[in-house]
Amino acid sequence: VQLQASGGGSVQTGDSLTLSCAASGGLFRSYTVGWFRQTPGNEREFVGCFSWDGKTKLADPVKGRFTISRDIAKNTVFLQMNSLKPEDTAVYSCAVTRVIWGRVTEDDFYRNWGQGTLVTVSS
Repeated sequence: VQLQASGGGSVQTGDSLTLSCAASGGLFRSYTVGWFRQTPGNEREFVGCFSWDGKTKLADPVKGRFTISRDIAKNTVFLQMNSLKPEDTAVYSCAVTRVIWGRVTEDDFYRNWGQGTLVTVSS
């Protein structure tokens, strides 16, 4: 099952965007869904995640600006991004994991990566 991230675009500093991560079936009922971002030449960076049992975690650079939510009926996890900054510019991707909660920030434990969506924030 491949995930599909969507909702990216080009915005100005301070604007908002909502990204969606959709999957077929009931995948999100038993997996943690993670959001990562990557810029050219850099490692993939953890952004946040939503666990199968409702826990959330956000990376320090986005705390207070981004939120994660889930709509199980739609098999979709959302990444609401507010107060966007130029340093948020990246390709955002989602994937799933069953790793223990203490290691959910590590992309090596994720699979089913889909094509990402580009977010560009201009100053």
